[in-house]
Amino acid sequence: MSGPAVGRLAGFRRVRVGSMNPPKLEGVRMALAAYCPDVEILGAEVASGVAEQPCGFSEIQRGARNRAEAARKSGACDLAVGYEDGLVEVEGAGWLNIGCAALVDAERASIGLSSGFSYPPACIPPAVEDGEPIGDVFDKLWRQHHPDSGRAASALSTGNVGKLSADVLTRAEYTRHAVLCALVSWLHPELYAPRAEM
Repeated sequence: MSGPAVGRLAGFRRVRVGSMNPPKLEGVRMALAAYCPDVEILGAEVASGVAEQPCGFSEIQRGARNRAEAARKSGACDLAVGYEDGLVEVEGAGWLNIGCAALVDAERASIGLSSGFSYPPACIPPAVEDGEPIGDVFDKLWRQHHPDSGRAASALSTGNVGKLSADVLTRAEYTRHAVLCALVSWLHPELYAPRAEM
């Protein structure tokens, strides 16, 4: 269900995303569809400027912000979005995967976070200690235990969170949550300061 565009989203026509990953692009599209359904979503291949396997909130949000700024510089747009996943150590819970969305235009910047989920414990040491991307580590482990699963044929794969949640929470939906949380200050600009420093 979509309604009229509100807040700073009212005039948006083109959004650039710092990724060519189909589920990430779909997550951004899904988030914005409720507010400006006719907006054009364009992907841009950009560097995150952080480690291939980000660890800690600081590195994760820096990667998302770098992607957003690079996407904004890649061509004309009303809004740029960056998204970065990484691992955060939570006391009593171990390492959780968290996604961060960064939104930016010439006047405003914001971030929003996804929910967090845990990868199997065997995936953590190679990712945290050796810097191996946890997605690659998980794929190997998953194929060992599910040899017939193969790789999803669809471009809109449910992703690792989809596999672990039995396809209830997809990669696109996981991304959508972070983007929606980042949109809050754009929907109510009268309540939030214009631009947080990136």
